[in-house]
Amino acid sequence: MMIPVRCFSCGQVVADKWEEYDRRVNKNGEDAGKVLDDLGVKRYCCRRMLISNVELMDEVEMYGRK
Repeated sequence: MMIPVRCFSCGQVVADKWEEYDRRVNKNGEDAGKVLDDLGVKRYCCRRMLISNVELMDEVEMYGRK
């Protein structure tokens, strides 16, 4: 997981909300907007941090040292 700890624009902590957001949206299929509202993420810049995050660690690990 490589979610930034703080929002790039306003500095609010967003990393503490990632696990619940990921579980509810990607595994339970809930609406992303409603989940963010429930988690108290109101600002567009912070919502962007969670919605646009792409987990690339599995792909990057393939190219590690051998």
